[in-house]
Amino acid sequence: MCLAQHSQIWLLCQKTQHNQPTILSRIDYGCIVYGSARPTVLRRLDTIHHSALRISSGAFRTSPVESLYVICHQLPLYLRRQKISALYFFRAQSVPRHPISQLTLPAFLHRLYAARPFHILPFCERAKMLLHDSDLNNVSVQFSDFFTFPPWEIPQFSYLNSFSGFDKSSTAPVTFQQLFHHHRYQYSSFIPIFTDGSKSDGHVGCGVVFPSDTPSYRLNNCCSVFTAELVAIFCALQEISPSSQRNFIIYTDSMSALETLSL
Repeated sequence: MCLAQHSQIWLLCQKTQHNQPTILSRIDYGCIVYGSARPTVLRRLDTIHHSALRISSGAFRTSPVESLYVICHQLPLYLRRQKISALYFFRAQSVPRHPISQLTLPAFLHRLYAARPFHILPFCERAKMLLHDSDLNNVSVQFSDFFTFPPWEIPQFSYLNSFSGFDKSSTAPVTFQQLFHHHRYQYSSFIPIFTDGSKSDGHVGCGVVFPSDTPSYRLNNCCSVFTAELVAIFCALQEISPSSQRNFIIYTDSMSALETLSL
């Protein structure tokens, strides 16, 4: 009996997961735009959503809709639209030059919408009202400028490898030390920064060694060493980005990270 129950639960989870990308992805797509439609129009999507939940869960047609949400671990569509709208609004607020980050409704339009409540507010105003009702209007959003350069103009990345052509297994360590010292002599005017990532049982982290500081970062245990190496390089770049000094050189022992960044 217990095995049969577990099989039914597993089958329900599989069907619900199949419903997620098949139905909900199509309903969610563009909901920030079509979310301004009339509630009577939006309720037509509820019928499709409820039918998909009944098919995936095997529930009867007479089953209450609320029980379908609980069994399938799904939100009602109006709550899903609110969640997606809030996430999009927060993401827009994190980009200083985003078109809607500083968009506000003029005072005369506020009076117009107040006098005609049957008119639907623009997305920004609806999102602000949603955050106010959810007590999230005072949340501070950290700025992150993703549009430093457009995606189609990603700068080319190259790296120096003074050890290329030397086999680690057949080369004496002193040779690598001499190569490194020679490299440092060539770039003595550059400030050296060393990065490293590591993983052990139950711990994943990375560190960055600056001339005056050595910050370290704890990562999620599911992260790999490769991820830790990339995060260390990212943290180093993030620290030196606002500096007026531009002569930096970052050292890492992860060849796979360098090859990935140079793709």
